[in-house]
Amino acid sequence: MNKISAIQPDTLRRKVEDAVREAITSGVYAPGERLIERELCEGLGVSRASVREALRRLEAEKLVHTVPHRGPVVASISVEEARQLYALRAVLEGYAAHEFATQAADAAILQFGRAAADLREAAGSGDTDRVLRAKGILYDVMLSHCGNDLVREILRGFYSRINLLRATSLMHPERLPHSLAEIDALVAAFQKRDAAQAEQLARLHVTNACAVALKQLASRNAQTPLDAVS
Repeated sequence: MNKISAIQPDTLRRKVEDAVREAITSGVYAPGERLIERELCEGLGVSRASVREALRRLEAEKLVHTVPHRGPVVASISVEEARQLYALRAVLEGYAAHEFATQAADAAILQFGRAAADLREAAGSGDTDRVLRAKGILYDVMLSHCGNDLVREILRGFYSRINLLRATSLMHPERLPHSLAEIDALVAAFQKRDAAQAEQLARLHVTNACAVALKQLASRNAQTPLDAVS
């Protein structure tokens, strides 16, 4: 992580929080790994108070939890919890896609298409961080123009946790080409203003990602003693 220069306290706290969150969701810190405050302070060039505030906020997002006698560690997600997250994501993103197809302005449809093209370009680089950022921008376009602020708020509220799994599923060599093809199909559905097809494609995209993520998560959990991450 890059050091954060001296800035206003509120902005500093947000930047520290964002930096640690990105490190967790991009896989710099693995599930169950300890987050050592001294190392975070040195790496970011900030005070321990700023790091502790960031960790408290990330604990509220369920990205971090505190283990007695160990301190803060990166949260782990069980297979069942992941299944529930993806199930909810499929319903809400399907609804958002349906509404986006009917309500979004033509400019937003074009913006989504450009974001999809940027995602494909990012995927070609093989850079996981870049791909996740591009995917985030893509979803931000859809959620910002679906006409339902509550759906946008709910999805954004747990996307951080989903990102713990999204990197696993999205960058899988057998999943990535299919994921990009699904996004391209969604672009086409939006351009045709076919709401039913858009909803179906959005749900399918999440369902397919879920299958890959759950398979890899189950394999990883089977190799990791539960007492190492509890």
